[in-house]
Amino acid sequence: MGHRLGITMGDPSGVGPEVTVKALAGTGAEERNRIVVLGCRSTLERAARIAGVPSPEVAVIDVATPDSDTIRDGCESTGGGHAAYGYVRRAVELALAGEIEVIVTAPLNKAALHLAGHRFDGHTEILQHLTDAPSSIMLLASERLSTIHVSTHVSLAGAVQRCRAPRVLEIIEAADRHFRRLGTERPRVAVAGLNPHSGEGGLFGREDEEQIRPAVEAACARGIDASGPWPGDSVFLRATRGEFDVVVAQYHDQGHIPTKLVAFESAVNVTLGLPIQRTSVDHGTAFDIAWQGCADPRNMLAAIAYANRLADTE
Repeated sequence: MGHRLGITMGDPSGVGPEVTVKALAGTGAEERNRIVVLGCRSTLERAARIAGVPSPEVAVIDVATPDSDTIRDGCESTGGGHAAYGYVRRAVELALAGEIEVIVTAPLNKAALHLAGHRFDGHTEILQHLTDAPSSIMLLASERLSTIHVSTHVSLAGAVQRCRAPRVLEIIEAADRHFRRLGTERPRVAVAGLNPHSGEGGLFGREDEEQIRPAVEAACARGIDASGPWPGDSVFLRATRGEFDVVVAQYHDQGHIPTKLVAFESAVNVTLGLPIQRTSVDHGTAFDIAWQGCADPRNMLAAIAYANRLADTE
């Protein structure tokens, strides 16, 4: 094993380099010795100067980037898209080879990815493609609220189509496995309904009764402490009060909005269902504040801490 964690620097035009160097500056020397950054050392050193922190004393693998001359601070570019994709691709190669245990990703920009010809909607889809995984699952984890998603980067109409019993059951089982792995003896998995009031007995849609409820019942039959479908307007509040360990959200915003509301600075994006492990910050490239020295590294610190928890369970 080469390194415990591999951190991808993210789009160099955004806040990724800054939150990376700030987080590394707050990390002990022993832990830094087990980290490798996939990116560009000169960019990291410049970010450190602007942020007013020491240059990162950490292993760095410089990844060559096509169209690097197009990269500008705070702007979408083909070079930025190529760079972000290249860092992730190299990290996946190392993870599949057993050279790193967990990948930690700084943010990339979807528009820049597309400019560079990488037609993916985000990290989760890239990682699924690079690992040839049949599916991938997004978990947003925080101390107050954790949500796991049946669908993510699709239209709302597409999310309704993806709300099917086999997929809902897959997500429930993934949540149960993950939290058991982290030490919860019997995770309490709440499943949010798709429609208002969980369909109100079919008045507002049949998906809750015909797709979600059968998945919950199947999970219970397999020994999982699953319940629902619960109305989406109350189940997340109940989880923040300690009634559940994780909530299954049926679509992107149903899970992201409450999680970011209660844990914007500390939530960690975790990808499940892959042959490799990955955590990430739960924010974007923030071009509007990039390269100004004011980016908040708390998400990156939380992502590194969660990655270490995952590595400890190996």
